[in-house]
Amino acid sequence: MKLILLPLLLASATGAFAQIAGQATPVDKIKIAKGFKVELLYSVPKDTEGSWVAMTQDDQGRMICSDQYGALYRITPPALGGSPGETRIEKLAVDFGHCQGLLFHAGALYGVVNDDAYQGRGLYRCKDTNGDDQFDSVELLRAFPGKAGEHGPHGVVAAPDGRSLYVMCGNQTPEPGCETSRVPRHWAEDQLFPMLLGRGFMRDVLAPGGWLAHTDLDGKKWELVNTGTRNTYDIAIHRNGDIFGFDADMEWDTGMPWYRPTRVCFMQSGGEFGWRTCSKKWPVRWEDSLPPVVDIGPGSPTGVAFGYGAKFPAKYQDAFYICDWSYGKMYAVHLTPDGAGYSGVAEEFMSASPLPLTDIEISRKDGAMYVSVGGRKVQSGLYRVTYTGEEKTEASSAAETTELAKVRAALEAPGVTVEAAWPHLGSPDRNLRFAARIALEHQPVASWKDKALSESNPRAALTALMALARSSGGDKTLQKPLLDALGRIDFKALKGLDRVTYVRDHMLAFTRLGEPDAATKAALVARLSPLFPTHDTGLNRDLAEVLVYLGDAGIVAKAAPLVNDSPTQEEQIDYARILRFAKSGWTKELRAGYFRWFLRAANYKGGASFDLFIGEIKKDALATMTEEEKLAIKDVLDARPEVQAPTFTARPLQFVKAWTMADLEKSLGVGLEGNRDFRNGRNMFGAATCFACHRFNNEGGAIGPDLTSVAGKYSPRDLLEHILEPSKEISDQYGSTVFTKKDGSQVVGRIANMKEDIMMVCTNMMDPNNFTNVNVKDVVKTEESKVSMMPPGLLYMLKEDDILDLMAYLLSKGNPEDPMFVK
Repeated sequence: MKLILLPLLLASATGAFAQIAGQATPVDKIKIAKGFKVELLYSVPKDTEGSWVAMTQDDQGRMICSDQYGALYRITPPALGGSPGETRIEKLAVDFGHCQGLLFHAGALYGVVNDDAYQGRGLYRCKDTNGDDQFDSVELLRAFPGKAGEHGPHGVVAAPDGRSLYVMCGNQTPEPGCETSRVPRHWAEDQLFPMLLGRGFMRDVLAPGGWLAHTDLDGKKWELVNTGTRNTYDIAIHRNGDIFGFDADMEWDTGMPWYRPTRVCFMQSGGEFGWRTCSKKWPVRWEDSLPPVVDIGPGSPTGVAFGYGAKFPAKYQDAFYICDWSYGKMYAVHLTPDGAGYSGVAEEFMSASPLPLTDIEISRKDGAMYVSVGGRKVQSGLYRVTYTGEEKTEASSAAETTELAKVRAALEAPGVTVEAAWPHLGSPDRNLRFAARIALEHQPVASWKDKALSESNPRAALTALMALARSSGGDKTLQKPLLDALGRIDFKALKGLDRVTYVRDHMLAFTRLGEPDAATKAALVARLSPLFPTHDTGLNRDLAEVLVYLGDAGIVAKAAPLVNDSPTQEEQIDYARILRFAKSGWTKELRAGYFRWFLRAANYKGGASFDLFIGEIKKDALATMTEEEKLAIKDVLDARPEVQAPTFTARPLQFVKAWTMADLEKSLGVGLEGNRDFRNGRNMFGAATCFACHRFNNEGGAIGPDLTSVAGKYSPRDLLEHILEPSKEISDQYGSTVFTKKDGSQVVGRIANMKEDIMMVCTNMMDPNNFTNVNVKDVVKTEESKVSMMPPGLLYMLKEDDILDLMAYLLSKGNPEDPMFVK
């Protein structure tokens, strides 16, 4: 998300709003995890000291902060237990600032500038050359190409060896010609069809997108570490040396099938994270990219840090803290080593509205957490968080490393041979397979091509053939043997992600090696067409796209009904997108049904590009039709949509019953056992509009909580109670606020963003781009709403069996490798 100017708000103890110059959000309006205390140490005078966006600590325990558009400031905090009034602020004399990344290390101050100040965007180093405790030397170590923008160069951290640095840059910063690269330099867009532009933000930016680089302390030699992020603002390093970041979403894509929430990523060496511009973003299921560790939701990622050294309970010392600027939330992400990668759970740690979080530092001197707020010239401040609870706070030193992680690290080392990498291409661990494939792609293709084409282990073959397509250099002579090798793999014997990779490898054979000839297309259609449909929705969409690309006339009759019948708007849109280029196989009825869907879709909601994306899909589809074909369905094409609430199912639903817990809890035991219909459960998740707000198994909205892991959090009874009675217990993370205005009227919702005196309040979770503007000066009272934004009665249109199927689906985690999901 882009940063948007926030106003200064101050709420009194009674909840009344007032705008008081020079004061950051008061601590009594900040929610903090149990046992923790927040102090406001300093409210930054905006007119004279700016708005602080980056922070580091020096070797005396002082904080150094940078104004986004101005100077550096050094802060000496009061001793723990001291008065905030004892905080000492010093403007540094050095002519330097404008930093979005700061690091004091090895006696020097490193700063990353993201505008045209000084010598422009780049990594700088400041030194104190005469020992007077003032920086007096500024040196540009490496200039970064590109123009100033909020997706530019950001964070800088010290590497574990103490002799080098890592620098993080967003996708508006072209890769600066690193001398070496852990990422094979053959990245590409790798999409079969032309992109949809929407509003066209960054439409001309191609792969590799955002990137992470490693350099020495003098900034002389640079090595590219990974690519394909959108706008990761900051990174932090786990005790075992692994790097983590918090990547941005594109809020204009909300409601579209390619929308990706803000997400915590394990920044694996050689990694690719699949960001592409506009509609070209890769889905998580594609194995040529790495998945996130945790999806967070809409937001604006800023500073991150591990809690190492904090005088916190062990759980919070080991947490990875991430800041969301726009929603004013800091999360403690609890990571667990999982095979060669990680899994994680996010806990809301600190929040307020507004609380435009920018950076975090754990003090090596006093063990407290220091938190800065600011950005885009808004009211800035510095807070301190300490633990005052009863749990022990002895230093945690846990640094668990799994055996698979050790193998992955060995594969990421320079000079790994084909022989060393090959045994791991068939690993059941995705991160390990990825590392082995990247090691292979660094080797000359001639040294392993024949081995890839003759590999008999299906999973290893799929990984090797993916490497071959990517590393081919466009050698079209490789296409036939690669496709033949894929043809020898028994699709029906594959499960889960292997099936997706089978289809993805076909895509790469076309994007990298060109469009096949007519005879090859016909043979591939004969091979792939009978596979559609499966019970894996993502796989179905990939299969449909390949078959449309190959000119399969039969796919239209099978896929066109899914434009109307799929349970989520994202899935419907994706089929509409895919079929827009299908030229054969249409009947008048199928065409009419396809274009009738656009009348329904006119009431769907999404981000700022939503209507434009839908319009482009329709325009492309019309361009494939003759005038005679258009005339045949003129009544449909001329029809105008009726304004009404969105309906995600073509089958009309009738009121069944105002269900209560007493009606249903008796069925939760035996009723959930045995042969429940998971496919119907998924359809009911859509029919009840759950997908509009909630993600499940990497699909659906992101405004409400991700429900993929509910099976591990709730009993069937608790889950049903949350659905039937959403206001009984409301999560702080998804609660809403009641704003009472001077005229007595009220607005209820969540602050999604702010600009000057205007709070942009989302009052309808199903319409995340429609805001009600509330002027701060008109508000006399704010309080937490006791009514959930999730409406009651969502199950009233479902029969009891439908509800039980829905419950079984949610409690299954939607695992596509479950036999119930495998065709």
